[in-house]
Parts: sequence; C-alpha cells; structure tokens
Amino acid sequence: MPSPTDTRPAAILVAHGQPSAPAPAEAALSQLTQQVQAELPHTRVLSATLAMPGRLEQVCEQAGADALVYPCFMARGWFTNQVLPKRLAGRSTRTTDPLGSDPDLPAMVARFLHAQAEKRGWVLSETDLLLAAHGSARGNSAAEAAYGFAEALSAVANTTRLTVGFVEQRPFVTDAAGKCGTQTLCLPFFAQQGDHVRNDITKALQDAGFAGDLLPVVGLLPEIPALIAAGLRRAFDT
Repeated sequence: MPSPTDTRPAAILVAHGQPSAPAPAEAALSQLTQQVQAELPHTRVLSATLAMPGRLEQVCEQAGADALVYPCFMARGWFTNQVLPKRLAGRSTRTTDPLGSDPDLPAMVARFLHAQAEKRGWVLSETDLLLAAHGSARGNSAAEAAYGFAEALSAVANTTRLTVGFVEQRPFVTDAAGKCGTQTLCLPFFAQQGDHVRNDITKALQDAGFAGDLLPVVGLLPEIPALIAAGLRRAFDT
C-alpha cells in the first residue's frame, strides 16, 4: 500500500519483460526507473514487467489511486491494447502513449546516431542505418510503428540510407542486413535488451555476414530517462 505520508503522484513504467527468465528484465527496468525517478523528484516512479507474475498488481497497490501507467513498448499493439488493459481492469489508472510513440524520440535517436558516426570518423549521411525491429505475425501495428519511426528518423537525421528489417516478418533482419555495407550502424528498435536482441538479431546479423556495428537498443540510449520523464510531465499536465 502507498505510504500515508507520501502524497506525490505515482507513475508506473511497464515493460514486456522476459517470460523465460523474468528476474533480469525486471531488474533492468528497475534500474531505468531509478534514473527516471532522479528526473522527477516530485513523483513516485515504480515499475513492473508483465512477465513477472503478480508484479504489476502489486505495484498498482503500492501506487494507489489515479496512477499514471507508462508503457515501455515501441508500438501500440497487442500488449498495450489487449494485455495491459486486462491486467489493469478495475483500477483507476490512466495509460499514456508508449515509448515508441514519443514525438521527441526520433530527434533524440538522431543525435545519438550522429554521435556514434562521428565517434567512428563517419558522416551519418554517408552511413547505412539498419533499424532492426520486432514486427509481428498477428497484425500490422508493430511494423507500422517501425516504419513510421524510420520515416521520422530519416527526416530529422537528414538521411535516405535507412533500411528496416524484422524478427518476425518480412523483410527479415537477415535480408535487410545483407544489403548493408561495412559502414553501417544497426539500431534495435526495442525497449529492452531481451532474447530477441541478444539471440535472434545477433544470429540474423551473423547469418547475413553483417560487417557493421550493432548499437544498444533504443530503450537503453543515454537520453531515454529524461525523455520518459518529460513524457510523464506532459501526461500529468493533461
């Protein structure tokens, strides 16, 4: 239950997690939550992955009434539209747009990519970019989110050399990576560093003979805590 002396509004960061091994992903989300908390001293910031049994329900009790739920997902898809609402049913929470829909995300990622290219002595406009996304066999929302982000990123990064590949649908990461040169940055369009990134994307790049560099997932980029904090501030003000 919430502390009777802590009257700060509450926010809950929710991620998918890793069903096969829930604890590491839960710990990683908790670390991100601490970073967001440092940006929001007047808010209680809590966290839960859907994969950890009972964790979301426990955290909702701790948050109390009218908590703001922030989905650390890259798309409005099955988990944000179906699974999460069912888990929150009967509770007086309000859910924000997911991380992948943040209007400031493309510009933030562009800054990171420019820095990464410069670090390697490259010019970003002359560098191939590979966005490795999840995709889905269930529907189009995940792919549409990835393509929409890629379009916005291309515009703010001033590049036309961006390719999208998916783990679960065509064009697959292996096919997309095979078209990239040695001067390529691969950015996983994921909120957490789960098995899809560690295993599936890594194997796909190896199978393609990918000679570029694999970057951290979007959800681990340095400016993400501040970006989430700003999104929560906007949501609390509406």
